[in-house]
Amino acid sequence: MTEVTRILQAVAGGDQLAAAELFPLVYDELRRIAAHKMQGEKAGQTLQPTALVHEAWLKLAGPEGATRFDNRAHFFSVAVEAMRCILVDKARAKGRIKRGGEMQRVEDVDWENLDVASASNDETILAVHEALEKLVVRDPICAELVKRRFFGEMGNEEAAESLEISETTAKRKWRFARAWLQVELKKNL
Repeated sequence: MTEVTRILQAVAGGDQLAAAELFPLVYDELRRIAAHKMQGEKAGQTLQPTALVHEAWLKLAGPEGATRFDNRAHFFSVAVEAMRCILVDKARAKGRIKRGGEMQRVEDVDWENLDVASASNDETILAVHEALEKLVVRDPICAELVKRRFFGEMGNEEAAESLEISETTAKRKWRFARAWLQVELKKNL
């Protein structure tokens, strides 16, 4: 059991002192993930990695620590999802025209090298978000797998473990999700 998991269990048990120990323990890893997400952003960006971590932490902490986490992987999955939502909200707030303008159609998406988690293009962030919302309806486990692989920077084995599915099932679902998202993104980019 990791130290983070131990503290999360103590927090779930109502230990308020344990909650104070958690942030310093996870801050560096959250900051690294946020910096990765923000890499490639335009100069003069108002949202910096530190601010993204703090906004995500406020969402995670919630009113009186309402969110309960099963383990370290669950905590970081929720943290990454919170960061993704913040970036999507930021992209929406810019009020850009969804289609048209300077955008160009992308014919082929290289899923092995595409890093949608750090995409600086607001249209790309929104297109991926919309595609994931559709995938959740079609196959929730595939959608969670994509979130954990791309946004959570998890490998296939770690993502499979956190979803409590076999690695073989994760590989099969990953192949399906990549193909399905490729088609969806071609429609929207």
